Amino acid sequence: MIARGRAHKYGDHVDTDAIIPARHLDTTDPAEMATHCMEDVDADFVSRAQAGDMIVAGKNFGCGSSREHAPIAIKAAGISCVIAAGFARIFYRNSFNIGLPIIEQADAAAAINDGDEVEVDLENGLIRDLTSGEEWAFAALTGPVAELIEVGGLVELTRRKLGAES
Repeated sequence: MIARGRAHKYGDHVDTDAIIPARHLDTTDPAEMATHCMEDVDADFVSRAQAGDMIVAGKNFGCGSSREHAPIAIKAAGISCVIAAGFARIFYRNSFNIGLPIIEQADAAAAINDGDEVEVDLENGLIRDLTSGEEWAFAALTGPVAELIEVGGLVELTRRKLGAES
């Protein structure tokens, strides 16, 4: 899978309450959550973000609570991939569980600028900043992780496997 979009750049320690404020957790509707994605960090994010765009951030992205609402809101907002210098471990796992590709690549996260056009080749492990011409390698997403992303997450994968066994 190749993802391509504009970068929305953030700093270190963007927590789950910044990604989806707790005051909006009275819904389980991903589309409703998406309307509040990043609003406490970037009030214009939802109006600027286009399907396929990417979030680029510093270290410890997704720290805070263990709720899956944060990666769900990001994915529902149309974000195709998150590139960061590092992720909080529970956010890392939750992202793959809901089928959101995330890439840990500190050099790319530092070099990519807000608004740059970025392409990520998940299968071959390559990030390209199409604006600057720079490229970075990362461990390609393969095996079970690639399968989770391809089908849209753990729930859908389980449904398919249970359906195949019936």
